[in-house]
Amino acid sequence: MFTLEHTETFSQDIKKSRFIARAAPVASEDEAKAFLAAINDASANHNCWAWRVGQAYRFSDDGEPSGTAGKPILQAIDGQALDGVAVVVTRFFGGILLGSGGLVRAYGGTAAMCLRAATKVEIIARVEGEIVAVFSDLAVLKARLSALPDLIILGEEFTATGAILSLALPAEGAERACMLVSDVTSGRAVLRLADA
Repeated sequence: MFTLEHTETFSQDIKKSRFIARAAPVASEDEAKAFLAAINDASANHNCWAWRVGQAYRFSDDGEPSGTAGKPILQAIDGQALDGVAVVVTRFFGGILLGSGGLVRAYGGTAAMCLRAATKVEIIARVEGEIVAVFSDLAVLKARLSALPDLIILGEEFTATGAILSLALPAEGAERACMLVSDVTSGRAVLRLADA
């Protein structure tokens, strides 16, 4: 699964109607609703939208015939294996009716082209953990941890004898990271995972 790195915009004219798609990464339903509210253009004829965050999703046709706008936008999100994404397609009516099939193609196609143009990042399931290390182990430990792919040092708090490192690391590499910490410090430091 992937999400968007940042907000993306794409527009096109179809039979004199202007379609403008805006897509953004969102982490929750509340973020999706805030994005929709911020993007809503009251001067437009329709602001159709869809979002997906995990198993939760919603869509709206905003006055277009049922199933011709919101659902095709959601299908564009799902068709590109995206999660944590909200898309709004705004339509300024140009006077020519597109019919149901034309609306599905216009809304779904505009959303899909916007999403294709967006920079995507892989969603990595992470767990958080903590290491208490003495000063003598700290430099080599940080060097070895920095070599692990997708591991992030969230914080470093110094104590009288060393430091406490807060980490976020890929769930599937957590066991390997625990062994690395123990091996590098000869068992003096242990990576404690938040789930454990």
